Amino acid sequence: MKSVPRLLAVLFALAVFSVAGRAAGPGPLLLGSAWYPEQWPEERWDADLKLMADAGMHMARIGEFAWSSMEPEEGRYTLDWVERAINAAARHNIVVVLGTPSDAPPAWLTSKYPETLRVTEAGVQIRHGFRRQFNYTSPKYLELSRRIAEELARRFGHHPNVIGWQIGNEYTEDSFDPHSRQLWHQWLQRKYGTLDQLNHHWMTAYWSQTYSAWDQIPMETGRSNPGLLLDYKRFVTEQWVHLQRNQLEVIRAHADPRQWITTNLGGLGWANRFNRTDIAADLDFISWDTYVGQGHLNPTRIGATHDLVRGWKRKNFWVMEIQPGFVDWAGIANSLDKGETRAAVWEAVGHGADAVAFWQWRAALNGQEQYHGVLVGPDGEPVPFYEEARQLGAEFARVGPALAGTSPESQVAILHDYDSRWAIDFHLHSKRYDQIETLLGYYAALRELTQSVDIIDPRGGLEGYKLVVAPNLNVVSPEMARRLEQYVRGGGHLLLGPRSGLMNEYNALSTLGQPGLLRDLVGAKVEQFYALLDDVPVSGRWGDGRATIWAEYLRPLAPDATVTLTYGRANGWLDGKPAMVSRKLGKGTISYLGALLEPAMMQRAARDLVQAASVNSPTIPVPAGVEVCRRVGQGREVFVVINHNPKPVVLDLPVGCSDLLRPSAQERIELPQYDVAVLQRNPAKPN
Repeated sequence: MKSVPRLLAVLFALAVFSVAGRAAGPGPLLLGSAWYPEQWPEERWDADLKLMADAGMHMARIGEFAWSSMEPEEGRYTLDWVERAINAAARHNIVVVLGTPSDAPPAWLTSKYPETLRVTEAGVQIRHGFRRQFNYTSPKYLELSRRIAEELARRFGHHPNVIGWQIGNEYTEDSFDPHSRQLWHQWLQRKYGTLDQLNHHWMTAYWSQTYSAWDQIPMETGRSNPGLLLDYKRFVTEQWVHLQRNQLEVIRAHADPRQWITTNLGGLGWANRFNRTDIAADLDFISWDTYVGQGHLNPTRIGATHDLVRGWKRKNFWVMEIQPGFVDWAGIANSLDKGETRAAVWEAVGHGADAVAFWQWRAALNGQEQYHGVLVGPDGEPVPFYEEARQLGAEFARVGPALAGTSPESQVAILHDYDSRWAIDFHLHSKRYDQIETLLGYYAALRELTQSVDIIDPRGGLEGYKLVVAPNLNVVSPEMARRLEQYVRGGGHLLLGPRSGLMNEYNALSTLGQPGLLRDLVGAKVEQFYALLDDVPVSGRWGDGRATIWAEYLRPLAPDATVTLTYGRANGWLDGKPAMVSRKLGKGTISYLGALLEPAMMQRAARDLVQAASVNSPTIPVPAGVEVCRRVGQGREVFVVINHNPKPVVLDLPVGCSDLLRPSAQERIELPQYDVAVLQRNPAKPN
């Protein structure tokens, strides 16, 4: 008879959801928030949810930190409150994303099974009382987190108001406990088969590092053997994929196909503890948590991060957390200006987000993030930012139908490769060499011209892109070299940046010299690289300018390889030497640029590259400092326009465009700082 109340609850939820479906409820563009009902008396839930609905928010994420409330002791599950919370949300036309609680295991678990606590590289076991204190390889932790995920999926996998699942929360920390070390050695044995092969590829004869037993191999992240360090990152990635799959399998086994599965990755997007493209592969779509922290919105960096996230699966994404004004972990946790968070939310949408959620809804009375920005204070009253969220909710409802089924579309791609990121970070050779800033230098110049740039993993297909730029493609395998050659010969235009092809897939220097397996493709080799103390003059196809931070001296090998940039007087080694070589190959072209360029020269370079590749992105004219994001699909073309200037700008509406946020605007609109326009290009009328 215990199933009768549960059946009645499900029937009640179906009825509520049916009514909600007929009301003004969730649309194709969702605004929401993280909500923690377990932290508040149940009689308060409806008041909070009403405030949420009044602000036009139709999605709540719950559960990801609630393990102790869901399973207060091993094997005793208390999920009725979760069902009541989901049903309460349904009464207010708010759909639920249900998080599995594995990011914060309860005290009974870590006390009973201390092996589930992770160990730092220094050998210190983390105590209970934080989150991410778990050991991500522990069989017991994996067993218990799978079990709670399965219980949740059995109970809510068919609930009409649960639209999807979030596995864990912001995967982060690896562990150096004995079991993880054992798995590491097993992973290496599977990969290499024999120690002779490992010793060969890692060149362990250097400094007498040769291993005669698998358990002699250290597990470390400091300045160590480059082959070991790169393989360790790959090992860590596989452990996180396994952890995710461990829960994903039981959710998919019990949940409706309509319920999708994602996870939210943190680390401000660019973190590289593991390969995030591999994490995204098993998921229906990927989500991430975007924060400014100290300071103000940097539209180039955060815009590029959205594009990076979109590139992990090459499809639209969700922002599962964004700050409602301020955080509490920055050095100075200043509030974003009035209207600035709204601009950040619309920027996310413009770059491909189909949902944006605030973290968090209501101020926690205790815990490590008491001061964090919220929409409702501890007294239950809305804080000033609530009105900005309400404005966004109204705008999402108005604009959502136009954005349904649309996504960004680009003819230009920048390659971002985790193996290469890791390899360069292991051995920077210059503390001034910042790979993200290098990538952003290309990105900013190219996006200003095209208003859309994809950032993608080079292991995926390159077809459809007229121009591909690889700023730091340090590690090149035979398969990657083949893909790049196929792209160029097929008509693509490829620009390789410095440090390209220096390493093979084992993070060893290529015996072909730099650029390794790309040498015959480029038709040139790098004679030497130089970390620069001072800028070096460079001139040629892109006029006169300066190389900064890094410079490589190239020597053409193929008769059709043309020198297009040359160094001026420098350190004697670089004087008058080629800085860039270009070559036609098949239907396309390949260029190797051995230097980092100053911004002014980079802008000229971008203009030339775009023209040479016949990139014709349909941009709209805007003043400097105004960001344009284009989404297309379903016969629609929509532009999100954001003014990042400190002063208002006047924007002339392009012919055939109307502003969905200002339907009465005819010819021009004025955008104050942080203000937004959403322009739809109206289809041409038939004659």
